Amino acid sequence: MTTATAPRLTMGADGRLRHRIGPGEISNDLAGWIADDLVAPGHIEATAFERTFVSVVASVDPGWTAFYRNTLDELGRGGAPGGTNAGMAPVHDRAVELAVGSVVELGCCFGFLSLQLVAAGHEVTAVDLSAGTVRLLSRVAPALGLPLHTLTGDATAVPMADGAADTVFAVHLLEHLPPALAPVVVGEMLRLARERVVVAVPYEDEPNAAWGHVRTFDAAALDALGAATGRPYRIEDHHGGWLVVDV
Repeated sequence: MTTATAPRLTMGADGRLRHRIGPGEISNDLAGWIADDLVAPGHIEATAFERTFVSVVASVDPGWTAFYRNTLDELGRGGAPGGTNAGMAPVHDRAVELAVGSVVELGCCFGFLSLQLVAAGHEVTAVDLSAGTVRLLSRVAPALGLPLHTLTGDATAVPMADGAADTVFAVHLLEHLPPALAPVVVGEMLRLARERVVVAVPYEDEPNAAWGHVRTFDAAALDALGAATGRPYRIEDHHGGWLVVDV
């Protein structure tokens, strides 16, 4: 007989959030814990996901350095079974394999992939629409010994010059955007890339609202994006779908 794991996060009768997470385990696995312990049972709305995430990390690790170190360590080891890091580790590993030369990552969020690319020897510019997230990344990255360039910007109109990098990534970004914006983002990626454009998306039956997804993808949708570029491209299946365009 197996015993269900007690939730790490609970909502008290007084409406206050409580958790049992220490500095040694705070990592991006928190995303899955919030989704499972709070969003799925209806304790919080999906719209409160990001606010809850930030408040929990800040309560455990005000400087966010343990959060980053733990996450990068877990990604490097493949992550704990069933956790958020375990789901993303093979995606990031494949992205690192596809990177050529200098890199721009659009929609970098916390910048874990960008940091892994720096560790692999690439010059990286991490771009995200959230100024707060970009400021956090620019502050934490040097403390981790992984300095990179950061930029606040919209993936549909990136404030960078044509041919800014050899490889341009959008990894788990397009599912957060309305369908009409996907070709706009890919067009910007082609403008920025000297050699390669890489798009990665999850395959889902329904958009996962807790993660902020607003659309789904399948191989046919990626193929349509690739064909519209007019460039040589390929579609891969690897923990989701990949579009790789050779510029």
